[in-house]
Amino acid sequence: MTMDKSVDVFAENIRADPKLAGGFNAVGFSQGNSLIRGYIQKYNDPPVNAVIHVHGTISGVSGFPQCNPAKSIICRAVADACGDAAYNPLSQGLLFQVDYFRDPSKISSGGYKKFSQLGEWNNEGETTNPTYATNFGKTNTFVMVKALGDTMVFPNEGEWWGHFKDGSKKEVLTMNQTAWYANDMFGLRTADEAGKLHFETTAGNHLQFTEEQLFGWVDKYIVA
Repeated sequence: MTMDKSVDVFAENIRADPKLAGGFNAVGFSQGNSLIRGYIQKYNDPPVNAVIHVHGTISGVSGFPQCNPAKSIICRAVADACGDAAYNPLSQGLLFQVDYFRDPSKISSGGYKKFSQLGEWNNEGETTNPTYATNFGKTNTFVMVKALGDTMVFPNEGEWWGHFKDGSKKEVLTMNQTAWYANDMFGLRTADEAGKLHFETTAGNHLQFTEEQLFGWVDKYIVA
């Protein structure tokens, strides 16, 4: 099932549950965060009041798991091959994982702009959807948890809304350096300026965290 279709099914289930009619909180793990992000931008009705993105693919990924393109020629070649195959209707219609692959060398290409589901959510595509920013603004709290030793999400700065600089698989931009932040392309800068963004880290690899840490984030940002 594609990323967009998964979001639509998720939304159908949320809207069918009367207990969630007044809004709800969400905690996402790994690629589940793409699902939550998509729901927030495409629907957010009922709204996600607070979301905790744990080691999330919210910015997409630009490398193959366990193969960092910033540190290996072979891994850059693998990432290049993934990007070459990603941006066409067949690939985008097959796999959820392909749909959030963001090849920094393809951002200006016609294929990315026309077919990338992630590119559409980022308002990097052929058209701009102002509803994405409006819906993003309905959420009050965003918590992004980055795994400092992550070997699944490249670059791991993507877990904090960063990404590789366009055209590079080595240079990493922090959230504030990205075009989607500077140009407020889907409401990220507005949310930051409103004090809605919060950042946490864990020391280990992907999805390595303790129950104490998880419950601590919930207590700090949702229960409090």
